[in-house]
Amino acid sequence: MKRIILVSFLMLLFSNSNAQKISKDSLQSQHIQEVIVIGTSKISTKENKPLGSIDEYLQKSAKVDMIKRGAYAWEPLINSMPTERTLVTIDGMRIFGACTDKMDPITSYIEVSNLKEATVSSGQEGSCHGNTIGGAIDLKRNKMMFGQTKWNFNVNSGFETVNNQKIFGSGTNFKTEKFYTDVNFMMRDADNYKAGNNIEIPYSQFKKINVSGISGVKLGENKLLEASVIYDKASDVGYPALPMDVSLAEALITSLKFQMLPKSDYLKSWETKIYFNTIMHRMDDTKRPNVPIHMDMPGWSKTFGYYSHLKADLNNHHFLLNINGFYNKSRAEMTMYPADRSEKLMFMLTWPDVRTLAQGVYLEDQINFNQNSSLKLSASLTMHQNKVDSEFGLNSLQIFYPEMKAEKSRILKSFAANYEFNKNAFQAGFGLGYGDRAPSVSEGYGFYLFNSFEKYDYIGNPYLKNESSLEANAFVGMKKEKFNAKISSSYFHISDYIVGKILDNLVPMTIGANGVKSYTALDYATIFNVSLSTELQIAEPLKWSTQFVYTRGKDHQNGNLPFMSPFSYQTSLKFEKNKFSSDLSVLGNSKHQDFAAIYGESVTPDYFIMNASAGYLFNVNSSKILARVGVENLFDRFYTTYSDWNKIPRPGRNFYLNLNFNW
Repeated sequence: MKRIILVSFLMLLFSNSNAQKISKDSLQSQHIQEVIVIGTSKISTKENKPLGSIDEYLQKSAKVDMIKRGAYAWEPLINSMPTERTLVTIDGMRIFGACTDKMDPITSYIEVSNLKEATVSSGQEGSCHGNTIGGAIDLKRNKMMFGQTKWNFNVNSGFETVNNQKIFGSGTNFKTEKFYTDVNFMMRDADNYKAGNNIEIPYSQFKKINVSGISGVKLGENKLLEASVIYDKASDVGYPALPMDVSLAEALITSLKFQMLPKSDYLKSWETKIYFNTIMHRMDDTKRPNVPIHMDMPGWSKTFGYYSHLKADLNNHHFLLNINGFYNKSRAEMTMYPADRSEKLMFMLTWPDVRTLAQGVYLEDQINFNQNSSLKLSASLTMHQNKVDSEFGLNSLQIFYPEMKAEKSRILKSFAANYEFNKNAFQAGFGLGYGDRAPSVSEGYGFYLFNSFEKYDYIGNPYLKNESSLEANAFVGMKKEKFNAKISSSYFHISDYIVGKILDNLVPMTIGANGVKSYTALDYATIFNVSLSTELQIAEPLKWSTQFVYTRGKDHQNGNLPFMSPFSYQTSLKFEKNKFSSDLSVLGNSKHQDFAAIYGESVTPDYFIMNASAGYLFNVNSSKILARVGVENLFDRFYTTYSDWNKIPRPGRNFYLNLNFNW
């Protein structure tokens, strides 16, 4: 492994990642927060797959990977940590999924048609909108702004051969000096996909529609009122890596925002938003053959929330104050229908109507010492309370925890300090942070939740302590006109690390399960990651980019942690001239040999695949038409990776066509 890392470092002196585009704002910390450009409203020949899913965009980041349970709704990992330890928001709004099996990550309820960019923050850099351990992703909406009266229209269409996916979208936006609106629609319809060697993967189909609208009105010279809505509905979604599919996943996400730009030398901006979202999710096994007992598993999540941002400048200090809060209701049920209709139905609350109330305050001060160096300090404090509102659900959990109370209150906190230095072509920085989190609804109050990866039923533990993390990060880089290079690294020491522990005296509820586990906490666990990148402009139209990432996670007994990325790489050669562009890329992983057998993992072979694409931008009068064709997994390799649930194989050779019309 040392040889691999050494060779990688030498190779990376001549390459870099094109996975993210970094904000140029000198008042922003740049070494951790990455900005990934998303969306179809502005045609660009640079993106190799304009109508790709949000998941495909996000996994270009060195900090983000995806757990795949099928072709739809991948679960994002940040610094190799799953959604319990991370935070995903849409325009700062807290949203909680309604599926106990995490089939509905927040990223599944949006589309490329209504997003502009994703800000990826590592560790405590992502604590502005809530408590996190691994980091955060804030998905920022695409919208028009005030200006000269103008209409814009766009139509998007695509097709992919690997699963006969049909993509269609359209949108319009309008702006005046005092009003703007942006409305768009996106639809996807896909059959089962085929892995390498033309092997069909059953139960991998999906259908989805997404409608989004956002409007703003100027109330005065410096005041704005903005309303937005997202409606997303997925149906007939197959999950080949799981024992159940999804018949319906539906979300309504709404918000109302007021923003004011004070006429003050000190106060710069005040933004307040109230929001509401509701999610309904229904798991379904009626299309699976040989089901021992049919189960109906619906789930619901409703969230009411708000935040109020205040930005101010004082000399070389740039302050941000965020007061925020939310109230969430999460409920999930399971009804089992015996084959013998004379037998009684079996019913349980897998999430026993858990109410979560949180109120937090976040303060940030970015100090610019001079043009070359800055220090960002941040801290947050949150009052967090859970309450089991169902007496039936409370009584069920009291079977295992007789002294359990219906309510549990916690105090959550975080702080971070990050220093950055930039001069000429050299840049460097380092940071320290501390943060903790409350257990998730599943970890604290779940009741017989089946984990198909480990083959165990899980029971929550309301007595879990806050999971806390001490972290350190650093980076060194060089940036010149035709060449840049950067090495970044993070280290997390996570105390009271929450995992499952086998309970020998309990019988599982799920047929075929190996046993029952209860959530408990290890003394600590450590996660280390390093990413190496460079970028070389070989000639004016030709750019060579590469990214390498390595992660290692261990518990307090030196055992491996699950879903830790082995050595991974991606490299691409891009050609851009006038209205034509093309891209040739290679990506892969080394052998996953540091697997966590105790959590259901096993060795995964190494792999590499090759992708290619080409596009041309046509100008027809005042309209623009982008045509892009490409192929993924060019050699039709049959492979699986460390993050594929139950080793479900990835798609094989896929030809795609994307067409974007703007006028």
